[in-house]
Amino acid sequence: MSSAPAEDRFDLSTPWGRTRTYLDYLWNDHAYLRLGFSNAHWISDELVRANQPWPHQIAAWKGRGIRTIVNLRGGFDASFHALEKDACERLGLNFVNFTITSREVPSRERVLGAKRLFETLEYPALMHCKSGADRAGIMSVLYMHFRKGKTIREALDQLHIRYLHVRHGKTGVLDYTFARYLTEGEPAGMSFLEWVQSPMYDPAGMKADFRTNMWGNLLTESVLRRE
Repeated sequence: MSSAPAEDRFDLSTPWGRTRTYLDYLWNDHAYLRLGFSNAHWISDELVRANQPWPHQIAAWKGRGIRTIVNLRGGFDASFHALEKDACERLGLNFVNFTITSREVPSRERVLGAKRLFETLEYPALMHCKSGADRAGIMSVLYMHFRKGKTIREALDQLHIRYLHVRHGKTGVLDYTFARYLTEGEPAGMSFLEWVQSPMYDPAGMKADFRTNMWGNLLTESVLRRE
């Protein structure tokens, strides 16, 4: 992928530039799959989790009271980011980038950063990744725990097949992260935050210990092609 800034690759100031950006978004980001399906769920009265929204969907969310859009994907040189940033600017919405991955144990800094994020967002907010299943899932677990006071065991319901999360492939490392807390930290009487801040929290070691399922990998990597 080109390393040129999005504003150079995708010029939205001209009709052709905007058309080119939409074409790239439609095809390369598989946006045609999301025209009629947003995988959107209000998980509290102040936060929605969803897949990547189209600009017209962002406008519709503003009409429903959303004040902040949180992008979990990164993709700062991608067409989706250019369109989303432009839509938020035009609509007067806050646009926040908080990059997280779906196939890694989150770093200690990412977990603590998520806690700070949920403490400082202007709500109501919409939080999204590409499909609304995996990165939106782990961040929803952290939101329910840090902001809503749910136990990790209770909050884990946010990583569920009803949100299209598949735990049997590489994306299952997200579930495994919390499973390690429940087998190591919780029995030791540690809160999740204490465990994350302790030497027991070893993202590289946990990822090395995690084992995937062949059929799960086939589903997430080849069929669904999760980002």
